[in-house]
Amino acid sequence: MSTQYDAIVVGAGHNGLTCACYLADAGLKVLVLERYHDIGGMTLTEELTLPGFRSDVHASGYQLANLSPVPRELELEKHGLEIIEPDIVYAHAFPDGRVLAVSRDLDRTVENIGRYSKKDAETWRTLFERYLAEKDGIVASLFSAPPQFSAEAAAHERTPSGMDEYRFGLQSMRSWCDQTFESEEVKCLFGAFALFMAHAPDDAGGAELAWLFGTVLQDVGNNLVKGGMHNVSLALASYLRSKGGEIRTNAGVEKILVSSGRATGVRLENGEEISAKEIVASGVDPGQLTLRFLGEEVVGSEIAGKMERYEWGDPAFVIYAALDGPVEYKAGQDAGSACHVHLTPPSLDPMSKASAECRGGELPATPLIVSWNDSVIDPSRAPEGKHLKKFVVLGVPYEIRGDATGRISGRTWDEARDEYADYLIDMIAANYIPDLKAKLLKSEAHSPLDIERKLPSAVRGTICHGAMLPYQTGSMRPIPEMGHYRSPVANVYLCGSGSHPGPGVSMAPGRNAAQAICSDLNLGFSALAAT
Repeated sequence: MSTQYDAIVVGAGHNGLTCACYLADAGLKVLVLERYHDIGGMTLTEELTLPGFRSDVHASGYQLANLSPVPRELELEKHGLEIIEPDIVYAHAFPDGRVLAVSRDLDRTVENIGRYSKKDAETWRTLFERYLAEKDGIVASLFSAPPQFSAEAAAHERTPSGMDEYRFGLQSMRSWCDQTFESEEVKCLFGAFALFMAHAPDDAGGAELAWLFGTVLQDVGNNLVKGGMHNVSLALASYLRSKGGEIRTNAGVEKILVSSGRATGVRLENGEEISAKEIVASGVDPGQLTLRFLGEEVVGSEIAGKMERYEWGDPAFVIYAALDGPVEYKAGQDAGSACHVHLTPPSLDPMSKASAECRGGELPATPLIVSWNDSVIDPSRAPEGKHLKKFVVLGVPYEIRGDATGRISGRTWDEARDEYADYLIDMIAANYIPDLKAKLLKSEAHSPLDIERKLPSAVRGTICHGAMLPYQTGSMRPIPEMGHYRSPVANVYLCGSGSHPGPGVSMAPGRNAAQAICSDLNLGFSALAAT
């Protein structure tokens, strides 16, 4: 073997880099290996359309990261991270030109909701106050290992509101919206967030996700990273190198080498072997770690079988658009100046129908589209006078078996991608942004297949490292046998979004995994977190 390291981290996404930073802080000699030609994983920013137009490839909003202790502990501002905080956090635009906007100012949000329902406006104030009362506990739960299932169940049983909390954790988004709000538009505004985690309106577990996303964004905003999300990973990489850590790109791992029940290093796709004295941590998806890097011969048939049935969720479809100037939403300025805008008809029914079409293998006719106002919030993303947008379509099939639009002839994504993108652009222009096509210089569409080709951890074109279903969360994420960042191999760890608390740019899985590793190696994580 070549150079020996104390720790090898597979995958240079934000979670892998976060884990590596804490391990380097603890005094370990750390190497991060990345298959792609650049670091970032889900936080890449690239010129996908035209020169000078810098699009966030996957993640866009800096949301849960606002609650994270990582930026402070790792001094990411000193390493180039700069955050932009728009006043209008997000909005929901409807085809008839109406809009419902959420402001950083709670009173303004309540006023906006009140135009649709006075009752719902006060309900939102109450829900937000509930969140504030529980905030410390929520943050603590995100940035620590999940409790054992038995301990969590016992806690529900012994507290007065425990069983209500258990019910809420299993409730569907539609059930919660129908029981909580009277306005269909308000239900859309908050309910749409369940689809960000691949939850259809009637899927179990969507209610808590919708409430949490809405309240967190009301609290800390829906910020953008100046220059693009890539700067999150670049700041982490800068910190890591300042502590002596190393990063190699174009260095895909083929296998984690295991001897006598312990990892001894990795073998790269080019045949090179690199030794690891203490641990190997993986920020890639848990399926790839379990079935490819370790393999059934190491993890055993039972765990391999459980990972083979792991559910990935609904894929996404993305359109990146370079524009010749600013566009105007039919809904007006509140939509145009929001960080992102949900685009749907004013009812949960079309979202439900689109999810059913997606899961039936059809290209949905009216999917939820998330429109990101990238260059309005951050002019540095586009050349002077030009603009940049990203449209994320939440919920399309991985394998096309039909077409609900009536316009798409292709039945493979390589055949259907551009046709479907054209259909979606036509629909957006007709219903939400009338001058979109007139301002469009160039668009680039990524199908689920394109997303997976670019980043293998985006399995089947999904972006969550596994669906956030009730049986794939907490100590059961990704599976119970691997639910606390530890794999079946004693010194191999999970540090990606396939572990608690899941997807989103929180840096929590990486930090939590580093805490578990430091505990096992008696390195004293609390001293690192106190810096």
